[in-house]
Amino acid sequence: MHDGCGGNFASGKAVVDKLRMMGFSQGMLADPFKLNCHHCGQEMLMETFEFACPSCGAVHGVTPCHSFSPEHVQCAGVKY
Repeated sequence: MHDGCGGNFASGKAVVDKLRMMGFSQGMLADPFKLNCHHCGQEMLMETFEFACPSCGAVHGVTPCHSFSPEHVQCAGVKY
């Protein structure tokens, strides 16, 4: 996201803050991820770069540059 996709984020909050700042939060993933919530463990289908778990409300984020794999998804916390 404007750094040649080399950015590393120390936390899920940093990822979500960057998505919000750049206006990518509601952007659609090319291929949605089926993964377990990092907070409650409930299975979910993440369809956008920023996504809240429907079970517990934990907000997850992945940058467009890293949206090719669910291993890059980070959790920012409940109702972040």
